[in-house]
Amino acid sequence: MSKSSRLSRTVVATLVAGAIVLPSIGNACTSLLYTDANGAHYAGRTMELPMELPYEATYFPKGASFGSKADHNHTLSFEGKFGFMSLTVPDPVSKDLKVVEGLNDQGLSFSLLAYASTDGPKDMVDKTTGVLAAIDLGAWALSQFKDVAQVKAALAKQEVLVTALLPLGIFKTPFHYTLHDATGASLVIEFANGKQTVIDNPLGVMTNGPEFAWHMTNLNNYTFLNNRDHSKLELNGVTFQQPDSGIATVALPASNTSVGRFVRAVYYSQFAEKARTPDKAVSTLANVMNNFDRPRGITMDERFEGEIANILAPGVEGHSTYTSEYTSWTALSDLNRLTFKVRSYDNLNYIDFDLNALANETSQKSVTLSKISTEMASGTAALQAEK
Repeated sequence: MSKSSRLSRTVVATLVAGAIVLPSIGNACTSLLYTDANGAHYAGRTMELPMELPYEATYFPKGASFGSKADHNHTLSFEGKFGFMSLTVPDPVSKDLKVVEGLNDQGLSFSLLAYASTDGPKDMVDKTTGVLAAIDLGAWALSQFKDVAQVKAALAKQEVLVTALLPLGIFKTPFHYTLHDATGASLVIEFANGKQTVIDNPLGVMTNGPEFAWHMTNLNNYTFLNNRDHSKLELNGVTFQQPDSGIATVALPASNTSVGRFVRAVYYSQFAEKARTPDKAVSTLANVMNNFDRPRGITMDERFEGEIANILAPGVEGHSTYTSEYTSWTALSDLNRLTFKVRSYDNLNYIDFDLNALANETSQKSVTLSKISTEMASGTAALQAEK
């Protein structure tokens, strides 16, 4: 094989890998904030994809070094002020670990969610200035800041650019980002219509497109939502009685679309019982997130009409020409006790990571999520065993 042929095949392989690994991250994700009876806050999110990615459970200690390269601009280097636990995916070119979900030791959480309409500002920055690539917002926010207010203030000064995931401008990062902190504050960061928007999120809920402001406007169509069952009706002396409970949820959107999930996430996060203990609160949050669990095959897409990633995604059993998005994993963060839990599609139980127990670690620890034994409930122990 000629040198040029080998180079062409390498380029094609890289492009396909990039199409699979990063642009398809978070096709249909749901993030929400839950508050218990004592005013403590907990974050939950699901990750839906048509395939498994090489996720790693990664702990970055205080003092870890980071570098973010935004196209031709000067690399922005920063050192971690705080340690954080995260789920990461290797960049297809640099192999750097990109943070898709995480919690730091100050109770700040970060989630990356798909946003197909991403359109960031043009690169008008002095090339000698350190610029943050949007794909590195997770590592930057979790390593540098205590809370949402600090992130918001820093974003007013720090230039952020939406970069391509691969050379030659291929595959712009189609994401938006949401953060929650231990005070209950939430923030959404979006890049649309050629500008960056940083938005306070009073409900703590985020899914995917359209833009966050559209979702908030759409809630004007759901002012009737209430969790009290109205199971009895009298008309002209005739009484009609619902023989079951649960009628209060009849008007919730049933689809798994971003719009439907946003409304349901608002409903469940607002109306779920306010637990009186942290353990019960985490259990309540887990049950809330179960409402966004998507089994394989519930919705299917024709593999040759969707994203390029669908071509290599596994087919649905009995329907090989179709792929199916499913809940690859669910993450729960206790923003006060600093615990991070992850449950993958094939596991019924959560794997636990404790930031307090990891606080004395001085080096980065990373373990492939799929390699953590299903019998090992402690992800903390799995990380500490890594050399």
